[in-house]
Amino acid sequence: MATSTSPRTRRTQRQRSDATTADLLAAARDLFAAEGYGGTSLDAVCTRAGVSKGALYHHFRNKEDLFLGVYVAEEGKIAEQVAAAYLAKADEDLWDAVYEGCKAYLRMSLDPGVQRITLLDAPGALGVEAVDEVTEQCVKQMYVGVKRAIAGGRIAPRPVEPLARLLFGGLSESAKTIGRAEDPERAQREALEELRRVFDAVAGAA
Repeated sequence: MATSTSPRTRRTQRQRSDATTADLLAAARDLFAAEGYGGTSLDAVCTRAGVSKGALYHHFRNKEDLFLGVYVAEEGKIAEQVAAAYLAKADEDLWDAVYEGCKAYLRMSLDPGVQRITLLDAPGALGVEAVDEVTEQCVKQMYVGVKRAIAGGRIAPRPVEPLARLLFGGLSESAKTIGRAEDPERAQREALEELRRVFDAVAGAA
């Protein structure tokens, strides 16, 4: 009897563990978005998630580790939105599809929670190297987009890496500017206008 029920018991424990992790990340995301990294305490996260401090430390080493989990999840959501925007346009125009992905990235930066977690707090809380490691997924998306646009004849052949890095770096800085602007929507419109000019210039270059 014990042998037949043990696998089911282990699955239940795993499910409970996953549920606790999800509750902690959701609670932490709300608090980090509203109060910032410095203003959020682990006690507050535990209270909101309805778990003990010991349960939190079972899943996360410390506050920085918890923030990293939230940050990775936020960047994953951004990557999903970028990919969806790209794919919606890719069959029509491979270079405009990259632009649409960039638009999606900047659109996400208008969300106050995204701004605070990914643009304002992450570098200081985690360090530049950790942030670069997490955002590498978005860099790869840009790389693939540029490479496909070249392969499809939409832009002239050139080394892919420099252009992808240049575009992503500019996009990241634009997102930070939007996040800190007094009028984020206006800042986003202006950034997109300039980005469109850059994309048109690259497409028209020999």
